[in-house]
Amino acid sequence: MPTNPPPDRPAGSVDPKLLEILVCPLTKSTLEYDAEKQELISRKAKLAYPIRDGIPIMLPEEARRLE
Repeated sequence: MPTNPPPDRPAGSVDPKLLEILVCPLTKSTLEYDAEKQELISRKAKLAYPIRDGIPIMLPEEARRLE
């Protein structure tokens, strides 16, 4: 059964508190949130982790390589 996001957050968006505690699984460095592309960017690892339906996919094999 799908849960509805809180009224102050649009569907598919990521909880800001979650973004504060997430780090890159490879480098343990902080991540940048790209709302337009729905990705979490690890500059240190040069990876972009996808966010699907508001859930960050923190698997290196699912991440997109940054140029």
